[in-house]
Amino acid sequence: MNKLFFIAFFLLSFCGYSQEDAWVYFKDKPNAQFYFDNPLQMLSQRSLDRRTNQNIALDSKDVPIHQPYVDQIIAASGIEVKAKSKWFNAVHVRGAINDIQNLASLSFVDHIYFADRSLNTSGKMKKSSKISGINAVNKVLETTTIFDYGNSTNQIQMLNANLLHQQNFTGSGKIIAVMDAGFPSVDVAPPFQRLRDNNQILGGYNFVDRNSDFYTRNSHGTLVLSTMGGFQASQLVGTAPDANYYLFITEDADTENPIEESNWVEAAEMADSLGVDIITTSLGYFDYDNPNYSYTYSDMNGTTSFISKGADIAFSRGMICVASAGNSGSSPLNPHIAVPADAINVLAIGAVKSDEVYASFSSIGPSFDGRIKPDVMAQGQSAVVATVAGTVGTASGTSFSGPIMAGAIASFWQAVPNLTNQQVVDFVKQSADRYANPTNQYGYGIPDFQSALNSVQLSINDSTKGRFLVYPNPVSDKLFISFPTAFIEANISFYNVMGQIVFQKTIQNTDTTLSMTNLNSGIYFYKIYSNSFVQTGKIIRN
Repeated sequence: MNKLFFIAFFLLSFCGYSQEDAWVYFKDKPNAQFYFDNPLQMLSQRSLDRRTNQNIALDSKDVPIHQPYVDQIIAASGIEVKAKSKWFNAVHVRGAINDIQNLASLSFVDHIYFADRSLNTSGKMKKSSKISGINAVNKVLETTTIFDYGNSTNQIQMLNANLLHQQNFTGSGKIIAVMDAGFPSVDVAPPFQRLRDNNQILGGYNFVDRNSDFYTRNSHGTLVLSTMGGFQASQLVGTAPDANYYLFITEDADTENPIEESNWVEAAEMADSLGVDIITTSLGYFDYDNPNYSYTYSDMNGTTSFISKGADIAFSRGMICVASAGNSGSSPLNPHIAVPADAINVLAIGAVKSDEVYASFSSIGPSFDGRIKPDVMAQGQSAVVATVAGTVGTASGTSFSGPIMAGAIASFWQAVPNLTNQQVVDFVKQSADRYANPTNQYGYGIPDFQSALNSVQLSINDSTKGRFLVYPNPVSDKLFISFPTAFIEANISFYNVMGQIVFQKTIQNTDTTLSMTNLNSGIYFYKIYSNSFVQTGKIIRN
């Protein structure tokens, strides 16, 4: 720790955080009908096409926040608006407690939620009288780079993503949004020359500085991007070298504050409107500079943090969200995943070494509510990356296993473009080597993308033969049933090993998700029947 940082640390601790962060939620969106009548005013055609392809209807979350409401918040005494979210119909504000509380008197304000959750209790609100020291947080990996070492063959072959590349599935036509701390030298460094020459960097935004300069700030994002889109002959090939990219700076690497969660959600909303397919984020939040804002393991439930709730909304718009699990696996105090990796529909990625053995720093699961986390694994120890200097070296952390996986998913989704985001995630999980026996360290294990592609082809063959596709198998919580052509309705019954009916339901081709949470773990037999058609099979409930 240098002296300048030590001095800043002391002064910040002494001042006692006179300014608070909070989210102010609005009651409505008065102009919603205009946007429903003119959807291109709020979403791009590519975004609308993604919704159509996945049968996702527009809703009020898609409608922009009402700017006159925001303007009145900006004009309020002592209030600074730091970010806004149409999905939550809210703004992130900073100010004194009383000034923030005064906003509740505005007619359009529904409620206020403080980042310091002790201020949200009913009755008299009070601030903690004790200010503890600032805890250092490993939010972006402290990397060690070894120049001119190795190549990227292992991290790609581990996932069999090289077999996708050999079939010309290299991410072409897919768009990945990278949420990170900065992307310096991406506009000049040789490993990104191919991206620049082919106009694959579509744009971006710096949400921290609120400007369009995203080739700046912390180099972490540069390394992350290289694992997907980097290309240096005989040294580095990313897992999605032909995908298109948006680069968003949402993270201020010099501080740790909930505003970064709001920046992320705002960036995700922009990504949605631009038609992005995959969001990858090598960031995680647990401890904040102000300890009153920090999370505990009990908050890792997918429904507490602003960013995790935002990630689930992003998934509901048809995107896939990939998040690094975290680098605290060896911590005796907090080895668990951080947000947004805890989100219900986020694909949390842990790290293994080059020999596919668990990397000790990789954060573990489960989520606090008992869900499998991390979801899957990729190489994160000694991963091959490009540096801001344009050299190729190695670095370690789930910061890199996450984007390596995101790029492989983009290449896979290119091969099977008609799949929904849920189907893609399910096939990826089902292909993993520990799918039948997940653990808190490995999750479902290391995916095999060629196996996933083969499974899709088999399902397509079943569909063309007039059979229902029932997946995943084994199943944990949700079972999906894909209807063959010409079938509109069917009945499905589940039987235990004694032949007794334990569950039955009529299903439609517009609503094909079944909850399996009421069934105990074990083997079940199913029968699907519609008119004279009958299909039987076996399913394993984990």
